[in-house]
Amino acid sequence: MDFAQHVKSSVDIVRVVGEYVRLKRVGNSSAYVGLCPFHTEKTPSFRVHGDHQFYKCFGCGEGGDVFKFVMRMEGLSFPEALRRLAEQHGIPLPKRSEYADEETKLRSAVYRMHEIAADLFQRNLASPAGAEARAYLERRGVGEDLAREFGLGYAERGGQSLVRALEREGLPRDALAQSGLLLERQDGSGWYDRFRHRLMFPIHSESGKVIGFGGRTLAAGDEPKYLNSPKTAIYEKSQVLFNLHRAKEAVRKQGRAVLVEGYMDVLGVWAAGVREVVASCGTALTAAQIQALKRHAGRIVVNFDPDTAGADAAERSIQLLLEEGMDTRLVELDADLDPDEYCRQRGAEAYRKRLEGARDYFLWLCDRARARFDVRTPEGTAQAFQFLLPAIQRVPDEIKRAAIAAEVASYLGVTPGLVLENFRRAAARRGAALRPVEETPHFTERHLLPLLIRDAEARRQLAPALAGLPSLRRFASWPVFEQILALAEADAAFDYGALRARLKESDQTRLDRLILAEEAEVSLEQAWECVRALERRERESEVAELKQRIREAAAGGRLEEAMELTHQLGRLQSR
Repeated sequence: MDFAQHVKSSVDIVRVVGEYVRLKRVGNSSAYVGLCPFHTEKTPSFRVHGDHQFYKCFGCGEGGDVFKFVMRMEGLSFPEALRRLAEQHGIPLPKRSEYADEETKLRSAVYRMHEIAADLFQRNLASPAGAEARAYLERRGVGEDLAREFGLGYAERGGQSLVRALEREGLPRDALAQSGLLLERQDGSGWYDRFRHRLMFPIHSESGKVIGFGGRTLAAGDEPKYLNSPKTAIYEKSQVLFNLHRAKEAVRKQGRAVLVEGYMDVLGVWAAGVREVVASCGTALTAAQIQALKRHAGRIVVNFDPDTAGADAAERSIQLLLEEGMDTRLVELDADLDPDEYCRQRGAEAYRKRLEGARDYFLWLCDRARARFDVRTPEGTAQAFQFLLPAIQRVPDEIKRAAIAAEVASYLGVTPGLVLENFRRAAARRGAALRPVEETPHFTERHLLPLLIRDAEARRQLAPALAGLPSLRRFASWPVFEQILALAEADAAFDYGALRARLKESDQTRLDRLILAEEAEVSLEQAWECVRALERRERESEVAELKQRIREAAAGGRLEEAMELTHQLGRLQSR
């Protein structure tokens, strides 16, 4: 067994996928279901099978083993995913690995550079040079323990400390250029640090690796106020949520996420005991970030800053949240306080009460519409209605959409029929997307195939009997049966991956559907009942065919042929 196969056989794919996706077990089987992390969906079509160690989405078609899943989720190459899984599960890496390429080496170097930078920034914060940054944190109520928990740091003024630290490591020039941590001098004479005299917030991937930084200025007039890492081989800010790697367990437990605007807001809310808090990384909320949250919980409470920019950002975010089908609520804090300030001034309990009393997003939007338009006039009412209509249309559930429409109509004094007529016209323009009809597997396929795949003794006993059944060839899944029987006859090593590799893509999908179906596991005795039922059906079909041939021979005056066929019929019926 090579190293990759050793890692794969030692890792539980259900546990790995479960770090990213809320999974629910299907009955008493080894299959689990959840929302697909690779495309937007409202009804779960993503499944993971523990025994066979694979995943499959029947919505977008994405599927594979644990390596492919980690590669897709973390944007890693195969060697990187292999190393990541081995390290996470305590499996020693070979001294010399064949699993390496130039891209992997480069990305590994960039990861290493971020580890070095995070360590350096933290040491800087504790040093005399970090006094100004420590004073800022003290003013903001961030103590040493919280700063240590979040790995906060300080980038020195000089712009050479990180350069020197990285050069001591002997890292390749390509990695220095592509890390996002350094900038090259225009004359090509060397490098200098991107982050200088800033309070540093490390940004982590969902698995907990440092992949970027946000740096807050400590000098008046030094712009931008927050400087963030650029896009690199390991970081793209539109794909990442600050603190999700810490918060995801609480998000699942609470069944909701709390979304705030900034890094300091996250620290303040976290310190108040609300551990399901996240923020976007210096960018407007994106669909990819929402989908990352949706994998862990379907509810979200938005608590942006109370200023105009925060309200506008909340309004834009709501549109995306509705499109992604999130159950969305809004929190507004009094006295124009942002979440961090509110927690420090009013206390953790007061903030948690605000979260529990979060308003439905449409009531908040209606207030925005009333403040923007004069609803005392017909023109203003029409404008408010047109302002709200796109958001209502984004609600995916038809019943909920109709209820909201009625509530909004009442709030604005608009005739409900006018609202519903607008919905009907919009729906007609969009058109109705019809789901393709899926074939329904026969009960024999649903029962026999999973047992044959998981149970070597079942294959040994059942394969000879199944091989003699022509009726099996009439099933859509015959190519799958054919390969199982061939492997059994050859007494070849059998596993799910080897079976799938022998099938064309359409048959692989059919096999995945059968294995991941919500079916109770059958026993060998029940499987034999299926086989006997097939044998009875085979005999009944042969009897019917012989009777028809006898009638045709007799009608055609071929009495000798009719007599021979009658003898055959007698022998068949006496079995």
